[in-house]
Amino acid sequence: MLIAILLFVLGLVLLIKGGDWFVDGATGLARRFHLPDIIVGATVVSIGTTLPEVMVSATGALNGQGSMAYGNAIGSIICNTALIAAISVAVNPGKVNTKTMKMPVIFFFASAAIYCVAAYVLGEFPRGLGIIMLAIFVIYMLITIRQGFKNPDQIPDDEEPEVVNRSLLMELVLLVVGAALIAVGADLLVDNGTIIAKELGVPETVIALTFVALGTSLPELVTTITSLRKGHASLGIGNVIGANIFNLVLVSGVAVTLAPFEVPVGNTLFGINSSLILDIPLMVAVMALLTLPALLSKKLSRWQGITLLGIYAAFCACQFML
Repeated sequence: MLIAILLFVLGLVLLIKGGDWFVDGATGLARRFHLPDIIVGATVVSIGTTLPEVMVSATGALNGQGSMAYGNAIGSIICNTALIAAISVAVNPGKVNTKTMKMPVIFFFASAAIYCVAAYVLGEFPRGLGIIMLAIFVIYMLITIRQGFKNPDQIPDDEEPEVVNRSLLMELVLLVVGAALIAVGADLLVDNGTIIAKELGVPETVIALTFVALGTSLPELVTTITSLRKGHASLGIGNVIGANIFNLVLVSGVAVTLAPFEVPVGNTLFGINSSLILDIPLMVAVMALLTLPALLSKKLSRWQGITLLGIYAAFCACQFML
């Protein structure tokens, strides 16, 4: 048990460091080829911080642990929104650019609707749905890139992440080594997370919704904390919303395409699969609480962050009480 815990922690460390190096290398390469900064931030960085979720869910699905892939996507979105974004909003609320926020929000709720059809109507995630999710991801990326070229100055230069000048060889090394660390870390996380779950008698879905989801969301947490420290909270919020879309269409899409699975049943609430009456509705609700008032009032308020943090604490407590 102790060895499993140590390897689990090692997996988290490798994921964090791997994601950090991958983002550094990929961003350096993108800027070397003179891509606009808005495109780099909206594509390379967001994909890089979501890679841990992709690797964990894909590994879990291929190992026949569909509950890990399913729970990790939902749990990461809840964690990103009700913990990571909530910290940013509670500490530093402020105005938002509704013009740039609207399109990602629409894509998120459209993707969530497809996810709900699979969970509530089909009762499974077939390979065809996974392909549709990946197609949505490609469309979202193309639209984002197109908008980036049309409006290259949407994000002020002083809000862009700092990039240290490196040689082309060093950027390639960071990219490759970062990807390798992410792969190894994801494997350690899934394998030992399953062992810990079985030893404690806790369903895999609970581990995926809490510990694994939090662990794979750490890159977003680091981005948010860094943004807060530099006084640019909007950068962290944007990364969280983008990462949530990627969790639905890229993370789930890859896992489902590789290994389709039925909706797993972990805990039950009132005799019904708890993910259907608690986890998925909460996933949609916290995103609505974060984004809809902001779109209407053109600002994020401290009450939103405090409320979301309270919801996340109650959610974690509920997972272990079921």
